[in-house]
Amino acid sequence: MTVAVLEGSGFILGTAALTLLCYLLMRYLTGGDPEQHTKDLAGSVIFRVSALHGLILALVFAQEMVDYQQLKFESTVEANAIADVYFDARRYDPDLAPVVQEPIEAYLELVVSREWDHLAEGKGLFGPAWGQWDAAYEAVLDLEPADQRQESLRSHMLDRIHVISETRVKRENHAAGSISAMFWFAAMAGVVLIALAYYPYPVQRHNVMLIVMFGAFTGLVLFFISAFSNPFDPPGAIGTGPYLRLIEQIARS
Repeated sequence: MTVAVLEGSGFILGTAALTLLCYLLMRYLTGGDPEQHTKDLAGSVIFRVSALHGLILALVFAQEMVDYQQLKFESTVEANAIADVYFDARRYDPDLAPVVQEPIEAYLELVVSREWDHLAEGKGLFGPAWGQWDAAYEAVLDLEPADQRQESLRSHMLDRIHVISETRVKRENHAAGSISAMFWFAAMAGVVLIALAYYPYPVQRHNVMLIVMFGAFTGLVLFFISAFSNPFDPPGAIGTGPYLRLIEQIARS
């Protein structure tokens, strides 16, 4: 939490300072208050650049939130699929169930304890977790149904174990997706251009406060975009709630 506050403060204060410095520098270079027609032109430039800049930030922020919510949904889907395989193995045959349940439970533990950190560090999916998934898959494939009930359960387990692999691949894609440097260039260029265009307005307390407020809010939005760009790394980490609840459910069963 402390790190998130420090990072957020850095974005906010840094962008506010950059905005104010650009404004003061432009005032210094242009040598004072311009004529009214220049102020009118600057207002028009500010309006147009601000609209485009705000649109860029809004679109990128919205996309990050969509990806974030999608990952939450996919995590829930995977946890449900793991639960189906685990409990269907018991329904199939209580004596054979451990052959499937043990690697599935080991897989679940690795996802919670190792894979999230692995993805946060940009190292991709945790290899041993794939190994446990494969062991569970092989165990289900080796089952020999003796009746229609067991055949139905085996088919369902195979279907659900494929869902697990699909959500794993999607999870890796979420971790690999990062915001392009072009976005950061456009975002910061917009801040600078808008700040420069404020130069016709005199250095007065209320003007300076408004300019600083613009920079601070832009910094806050940029911080949120940065935080949610990697959903496995704090401060925007999504957490492993669905998997932890499943571990508790298995422990009680």
